[in-house]
Amino acid sequence: MSLIPYALTRRFLFGMDAEAAHDFTMDMLARGQGSPLQWAWCHETIDDPIELAGLTFPNRVGMAAGLDKNARCIDALGAMGFGFVEVGTVTPKPQPGNPKPRMFRLPEGRALINRLGFNNDGLDAFVRNVQQATFRTQNKRRHPMLLGLNIGKNAATPIENATSDYLTCLDGVYPHADYVTINISSPNTQNLRALQSDEALDSLLGAIAERREVLAQQHTQTDSKGHKSARRVPIFVKIAPDLDEAQVGVIAATLQRHGMDGVIATNTTISRTAVQGQPHAQETGGLSGAPVLEASNQVIRQLRAALGSRFPIIGVGGILSEQDAISKIRAGADVVQIYTGLIYEGPGLPSRAARAIKAMA
Repeated sequence: MSLIPYALTRRFLFGMDAEAAHDFTMDMLARGQGSPLQWAWCHETIDDPIELAGLTFPNRVGMAAGLDKNARCIDALGAMGFGFVEVGTVTPKPQPGNPKPRMFRLPEGRALINRLGFNNDGLDAFVRNVQQATFRTQNKRRHPMLLGLNIGKNAATPIENATSDYLTCLDGVYPHADYVTINISSPNTQNLRALQSDEALDSLLGAIAERREVLAQQHTQTDSKGHKSARRVPIFVKIAPDLDEAQVGVIAATLQRHGMDGVIATNTTISRTAVQGQPHAQETGGLSGAPVLEASNQVIRQLRAALGSRFPIIGVGGILSEQDAISKIRAGADVVQIYTGLIYEGPGLPSRAARAIKAMA
């Protein structure tokens, strides 16, 4: 149980510029993980395992990508009770992202707007940080936490060459990931969402699937009897909430055609309908938090209808309470992820949400 009431911490953090508070928090988590300081934010990990894409998720609540872009805080986030943690988005080369200011709080709407633009230290630094995480060796749980690695393209790479960036990242993260996420839905990299269109998505996922088969043969795994086999890492694709039903149907068919293992629904939205008139509402970027909940749930419902009952769906967008998490499961998600809810509600939310979902059964 966390030793510091989050209401006090939030008051301090919300007194700072949004990105400065983010950087301060990530530095604190990175420095404190694995030390007694970790008791300031640690919470119980609820045991509620589920099998998806050949993996055992310890519980149904994960950390969404975007918070820990450089994979510096994997162990710290795991201590909050997440069943799985996704880090990134990482790009092949380091890049600063978009000009500041580029992150804004909308407290009235319990939301954030960011236009960070895949700011990160690049693939080499990212992989080094992943390798330094100790959760696999230190964790004695029956169902260890899973790690997702989220990949994207550099802003300077022309959209017609995007596949090359994704393949470079896939090569780099493949040996270290429990699953890999293809991020084609951030609104903050120019033209990136064009990769969700029929022809572009078909081409990208075809190349990803082909490379995955090569990598599976290059990287082996050993079972309990000492038998070696190809290591086939599941690949998920993260999509936007700003899609109509026909677009969702095309994406669903393309995912299945290329043997993708799951879909993450959804990223942030460019819509401002739910926050009209609020301070910062018209800032450019992706809106996250409470206003995205229903739009995300609608995409999840459409995906479940198009994909059938067995295709894995990770639901993300607008989870700020236990009931929000349950709504995602009822919409058709198998597991969920949190980001903005962690900022507004604190590190106790993952355990509370996981316990509430478990109680549904």
